Amino acid sequence: MQATLKKMVSFGGVGLHSGAPARLEIHPAPAGHGIVFRRGDLTPAVDIPARWDHVAPSKLCTLMHDGRGTTLSTVEHVMAALAGTGIHNALVIVDGPEVPILDGSAAPFVRGILRAGIAMQTAPLRAIRVLRPVEVREGEAFARLTPADHLEIEFQIDFADAAIGHQEKRLDMANGAFLRELADSRTFCRQADVDAMRRNGLALGGTYLNAVVVDGAQVLSPGGLRHADEAVRHKMLDAMGDLALAGAPLLARYTGHRAGHAMTNRLLRALFADPAAWRWETCSPALEDRLPGAGVAAYDLAATAWAAA
Repeated sequence: MQATLKKMVSFGGVGLHSGAPARLEIHPAPAGHGIVFRRGDLTPAVDIPARWDHVAPSKLCTLMHDGRGTTLSTVEHVMAALAGTGIHNALVIVDGPEVPILDGSAAPFVRGILRAGIAMQTAPLRAIRVLRPVEVREGEAFARLTPADHLEIEFQIDFADAAIGHQEKRLDMANGAFLRELADSRTFCRQADVDAMRRNGLALGGTYLNAVVVDGAQVLSPGGLRHADEAVRHKMLDAMGDLALAGAPLLARYTGHRAGHAMTNRLLRALFADPAAWRWETCSPALEDRLPGAGVAAYDLAATAWAAA
């Protein structure tokens, strides 16, 4: 069955790139509503469906648009949290052009959703089954979807900085794996990149407390890493959020190699451009049990994430 929240939950912080105060509320929504973002600071308010075809080109984050000039940036962490907790219907109201970065991971959003409670709805849930491989490439980077009976994510990254280096990981995303393995992993960057972004008026809200900042072999953020491979875990978290913009759970294996937000969106566009590559499928109880948010509970969230609350 589809699911929503039992009650509204709110979050406050700053935008990663603007540095401006940002507030976000997640409200329950009826069956069939889907995930919809609302720019509540505008008059009249502007709604943006959380779908792949409302994503604008952006290298640093996932940027949504309504098709008429209104945008909302950095939606990937809250989308990952909604997908990872099995929320299919919600109205997400943001009071500005950017979602708050919070601690740089999806864990604060997950905590809030779990504390609000998950309400099952009476409408059946449909998933998107990938029927044949779909791939996009750019240089050495690629992203690929292949058929699978549930969502799997595999990712590889390579960075010159020794604090990151080569990392790879593969996860079956069923049975709370997102909460246990990925939700608390923070966005990361190189100190040189931070300096360059700030010279260009970006990352004004970034600190050592809401991102993992590295410089060569050194981790500059207090407390170090939450996981030895936190960087690749965060890339998988981002992929989870970007894939959730398909508009329904995906039954597929996602493989990313040096891929980012824009490439994952290109992959979804390639998938939906080929009617023979996918189909809708009404979820049986057995299939629902294999979806990322099935049966999740507070104890699934990594101890590190609760300690950072």
